[in-house]
Amino acid sequence: FFLGTRVQDGVTHVWFLLYISIKYTTHLIIISQRTCKMKVKVLSRNPDDYIRETKKDIQRVPRNYDPTLHPFEVPREYTRALNATKLERVFAKPFLASLDGHKDSLSCMVKHPTSLSTLLSGACDGEVKIWNLTKRECVRSVQAHEGFVRGMCARFCGTSFFTIGDDKTIKQWNMEGPAYGEEEEPLNTILGKVVYTGIDHHWKEGTFATCGQQVDIWNEQRTSPIRTFTWGVDSINSVRFNPVETDLLASCVSDRSIVLYDMRQASPLKKIVMSLRSNSLCWNPMEAFMFTCANEDYNLYTFDMRRLDSPVIVHMDHVSAVLDVDYSPTGKEFVSASFDKCIRIFPANKGHSREVYHTKRMQHVICVKWSADNKYILSGSDEMNIRLWKANASEKLGVLAPREKAALNYSQKLKEKFQHHPQIKRIARHRHLPKTVFSQAKELRVMKEARRRKETNVRKHSKPDSVPIVPEKKKHVVAVVE
Repeated sequence: FFLGTRVQDGVTHVWFLLYISIKYTTHLIIISQRTCKMKVKVLSRNPDDYIRETKKDIQRVPRNYDPTLHPFEVPREYTRALNATKLERVFAKPFLASLDGHKDSLSCMVKHPTSLSTLLSGACDGEVKIWNLTKRECVRSVQAHEGFVRGMCARFCGTSFFTIGDDKTIKQWNMEGPAYGEEEEPLNTILGKVVYTGIDHHWKEGTFATCGQQVDIWNEQRTSPIRTFTWGVDSINSVRFNPVETDLLASCVSDRSIVLYDMRQASPLKKIVMSLRSNSLCWNPMEAFMFTCANEDYNLYTFDMRRLDSPVIVHMDHVSAVLDVDYSPTGKEFVSASFDKCIRIFPANKGHSREVYHTKRMQHVICVKWSADNKYILSGSDEMNIRLWKANASEKLGVLAPREKAALNYSQKLKEKFQHHPQIKRIARHRHLPKTVFSQAKELRVMKEARRRKETNVRKHSKPDSVPIVPEKKKHVVAVVE
C-alpha cells in the first residue's frame, strides 16, 4: 500500500506499508526508501513459542518473570507456605498398624536383608516370630531358647538367621519354614560357655560376631571362635559391624566405654570412656567413619571415629534413657527408642528431633528399626506389640498422580523457603506430648538453666581463667584410650 511522499533536505522519501501473512504469523514491514538507501523493520515471532504441537498439549502461556511486574509474588508464596504447613500438621497421622501375638515383652528385632515385607522379632519368653508386614500377620513362630532371646541377626543373603539366648547357645535357623509334617529344628547349634548378650552378622562374608564377657568372631562352618577381643573385664551389651568398611566393628561396654575393633588385627583399636553407659550404637550406612550411640544420660552422640575426643553432635530431646537407635538407608536421619515411651526421629546433622511418636498404650520402647525403603519405622515395646509407623508423618501412601507430585514438591520447596519465619516455624515445630514427658522436659530445662547459672556465678566470682568454659560436646567424654 502506498502511504505518500515527503521531501526533506532535498531527498524524496517514499513510504510503503506491507502486510505479509506467513503460516499464522503477521509480519509488519515498513519500508522507507531514500535515494540510495532502504531501511526495513520487521516484527517477527516464532510459532514454536506459543503454538501447541498437538491438541492434547497444554496451552503455552507466555510469562515475564521481571519482579517489578509481580509485586505481590512473595506475600502470595508466604500464604501458600503457611497453608501448606498447616495442612501438613492436619494430615500428620503416622501410626499405621499394631502387630499383636507375642506373649511377653519384645527384646530384639531384625530386618530381612532382601525382603521389605519380612520382619523377625524375639521376645523375653524365648519365642521368635516372623511377620509379613504386607498382610500384617505372623507367618511363623519358633520357640528358639529357654529364657530371653538376647539378640538376633540375619545372614547377608537372607537364607538364614541366628539367635542367641540366656541358655548360652547360638542357633542358626532356616528362613523358610519346615515342610508339612516336619518339626522345627535349627540348622546348627553352638553351645557356649557364657551368656551372649549381642550378635551381628558380617555384611559380605559368612562371619558373625557375638558379645558377652568378650567379643568373639565366628565362622559359620566352625563351632569355636576364630578370633577373640578383650579389653577389661566388664560385660559387653551390643556389637555392630560397619556396613561400609565391613571389617570394622564397635561394641558398647557396661563400664561406660565404646570399643572399636578391626577383624584384621589381633587387638582392639580404641576405646572411648563416657560419663554414663551406652546401650546401643549404629553405624551410618553412607559415611564409613560415623556412628551414633544411645546413652543412659538421655542423649545420643554422633562420633567420627577419626576424632573421638569429642562427639560431632549431641542429640538432645529424650527425657529418659535411650535404649536403641537405627539409621535410615539414606544416612541423613536416624530413629531412637527410649524408656520415656516415645520414639524420636533426628536429622543426622542436627541436635534436636524433627518428630516424636507416642501412643497412650505404648510402654517403654525396647527396640526400633527403619525399613530398607526409607518409608516406615518399626518399634517394639514392653506391652508385647510391634508398631508400624510412617517415617514422614504426613506422607500420602499409594500411587500419586503427576499433578499431586508436582504440588507436593512445590509445597515442600515453599516450606523450606519460609521455614525460619516465626509463624511457620511455630506451627511446624509444635507437637503434642504426653503429660509426663512434657513435665519432665520442663523440669530438665529448669535444672539445666540452674547449672548454667551456677557456673556463670562461680566464674564471675573466681580468678580470671581459673574456671574454664567447657563446651557441651566435651562434657560427656571422659577419656580416649588407644
